[in-house]
Amino acid sequence: MNEKISQVNSMVIRKDETGTSMSNNTLLTFLLGIIFLSCSKNDGVLPPESALSAYELEVIDYFKEIALGFEFGNASHITRKWNSDLRIYIGGVATTALLDELEDILMEINELTSDGFRMNIVNDSLESNYYIFFGTGSDYANIYPSQTNLINSNWGLFSVFWNGQNNFTSGHMYVDIVRANPTEQKHLLREELTQSLGLAQDSPLYAESIFQSAWTSTTEYASIDRDLIRLLYHPDMKVGLDESQVDSVLTAILMNE
Repeated sequence: MNEKISQVNSMVIRKDETGTSMSNNTLLTFLLGIIFLSCSKNDGVLPPESALSAYELEVIDYFKEIALGFEFGNASHITRKWNSDLRIYIGGVATTALLDELEDILMEINELTSDGFRMNIVNDSLESNYYIFFGTGSDYANIYPSQTNLINSNWGLFSVFWNGQNNFTSGHMYVDIVRANPTEQKHLLREELTQSLGLAQDSPLYAESIFQSAWTSTTEYASIDRDLIRLLYHPDMKVGLDESQVDSVLTAILMNE
């Protein structure tokens, strides 16, 4: 909201019954009254952004950098997310450590969402809408040939698909368990799965972030990562929003917290 500034464009000086102008003191009192009224009307009315902390402004900027569009392809830069539960079926060779890590990731994400979205693992592929494959890149490409040109330079990949309302309907990902060591496997699992939520871009901005564009092996969310997840899956965050609309929605959410 822009601050409104009252202005006096013209003034008519009243005359008393004798036809003479008001005294200088009376005129001064009148002008001071107008100035005071103008200040009173605007007292405490500030643009919404000014009420946010420096960190909250960083969250908004980072959200717009990460949540609009994709690293690959030319999809429009708008918000997209799941409006139904994400039901995961696991394939390939999953170690106990990776399965435990997956359970931890799902628990962390489910604790951050507040719009009804949930993530869970299913034992029947027919009940799933998302597939995680643990194996080699070449084995993954055999299942999904469209990934063939990407596997050589990517130890982890994800793909998601959406409907005309920009809601995700299905997806799949892989973690290379041959080229990546156990810690790197956990990192790739967390990064690719989290990006499949609709936080699909990378950024060089925060070294500790799971969305860091440079190679890292972090296996935890940074605080700002958690905020991005919870804000994307907040009831007031809708799909199909562009950068300007996202800015307004996030400002309102953060100011009301």
